[in-house]
Amino acid sequence: MALFTKEEALNYHSTGRKGKIEVVPVKPCVTQKHLSMAYSPGVAQACLAIAEDASKSYEYTARGNLVAVVSNGTAVLGLGNIGAAAGKPVMEGKGVLFKVFADVDVFDINLDVTDPDKLIDIVKAMEPTFGGINLEDIKAPECFYIEERLKAEMNIPVFHDDQHGTAIVTAAGMLNSLEITGKKVEDLRVVVSGAGASAIACTNLYKSMGVDPENIAMFDSRGHINTSRTDLNASKQAYATKREFASLAEAMKGADCFLGLSTKGVVSKEMVKSMGENPIIFACANPDPEITYTDAKEARPDAIMGTGRSDFPNQVNNVLGFPFIFRGALDAGATAINEEMKLAAAHALAALAKEPVPDYVCKAFGVDSLTFGIDYIIPKALDLRLIEYVSVAVARAAMETGVARKSLDLDNYGRQLRQRIADSTARVSAFVGSYNLGI
Repeated sequence: MALFTKEEALNYHSTGRKGKIEVVPVKPCVTQKHLSMAYSPGVAQACLAIAEDASKSYEYTARGNLVAVVSNGTAVLGLGNIGAAAGKPVMEGKGVLFKVFADVDVFDINLDVTDPDKLIDIVKAMEPTFGGINLEDIKAPECFYIEERLKAEMNIPVFHDDQHGTAIVTAAGMLNSLEITGKKVEDLRVVVSGAGASAIACTNLYKSMGVDPENIAMFDSRGHINTSRTDLNASKQAYATKREFASLAEAMKGADCFLGLSTKGVVSKEMVKSMGENPIIFACANPDPEITYTDAKEARPDAIMGTGRSDFPNQVNNVLGFPFIFRGALDAGATAINEEMKLAAAHALAALAKEPVPDYVCKAFGVDSLTFGIDYIIPKALDLRLIEYVSVAVARAAMETGVARKSLDLDNYGRQLRQRIADSTARVSAFVGSYNLGI
C-alpha cells in the first residue's frame, strides 16, 4: 500500500525551494574582511598553497568531503532509460541520503552523454573538484567498462553503487545466514536471476567470500549462462558453467541460495519448496520482488528471506552501505575503494546485526524488539551506529591495503563519527522543523 499519493510526491519536490538540495556557506561572510578572505584578495593565499602542494586542496577546499553523484540516466531505478534530466530527482535524492546518513556533501552531475568514452573523459576532468565519484544509474554493460577505466585512471575513489551497494548488503546477509544455518560457503550452491550490473557485482563478491563459481547458476533474459552459449559478453562469460540448466526451476532444485535482481514474479512457491534445507533467498527486483516475502515464507517457513521492501524483514537497502563506505574512504584519504574495503563493510554490517537493537530503531519500524535471527540478519537503515561500524571498518581496510593517504587513530575516529552524526542529525532536524511542505 502506497504511503503517499502522486500529488503529495510532486508537492514534496516542488514546494518552496525547488528540488531537494541547496548549497550553504560554512564560513562567515558578513564583514568586509570576511569578503576579502572568501574571495579576492585573500583567496589567493589558498590558491598559491595548493599550487605549491596539490594535496592542500583537501585542506583549503571542500574537496575532502565532496562526492560527485554522476549519471547519464540510462538505467534509472525501475524506470529504465529516461535520460539525464528525468533522472536528476533521483540523483538529488542520493545527495540527501549521503548528507543525512553520513554528513557527506554531494553535487549531482547529470550528463547528457551516452558514449562511454566521452563520459569517462568528462568525469576524469572533474577530479580536481571531488574527493570521490559515485556512479549511478548507468546501464550495463557500459557501466562495467566506465567504472574500470575510471578506477584505473583516477586517483580518487570511484564506486558504482548500483553494482556494489547491493552486493555489500546481500553479502552481509549471506554471512549471517551461513552462521544461522551452519552452511559452509565453499559448499554453497547459488542461483542468480539477472545478469546486469548488480547481479554481476553481487556474484563477484560472493566469489571473493569463497563461493565456487561452478556452484553458481546465473540466468539472463535468454536463459542459463553456460559455456555452450555464443552470445555472452565478458562479464557473463565469467559465470558460464559447463553444467547446463534448462530452466530457472530446474536450477532451483536443491539450491542453497537464490539471488534475484531481475523481474517480478519469476519465482513460484513450488520453486522455493524445491530448494535445499534452510534456503537463503534475496529477491531484490524493484519495486516488486521475484517472489513476495509472504509467498516465500508460506512455501518454506525455514527460509531466510530478504527483499528490497521496507515493510518486511531483512530489507536489502543500499543506504546501509554507500554513505558510510564513502565516509570511511574520504576520511582515510583513500585513492580507491577496493575489494577488501567492500568485504570489510559487509563484515561490519553483519556484526552490527548481532548487537542489541536500540529502542529508537524498533520504534521507527513499528516493532517491539529486533533480535538476531532469520528475521533480522541485516541492520535497519535508521540505526545511527552504522556510521561508526561501517566507516571505521572501511578506513581500517584502506589503511591495511595501502590505498589510504592518512593514518587514523581508529578508536578516536569512531568517537568523532558518533559526534559528527549527532551534530549533523541535529542540523537536519532543525532544518526540517523550519519548513512546512504541506504534506
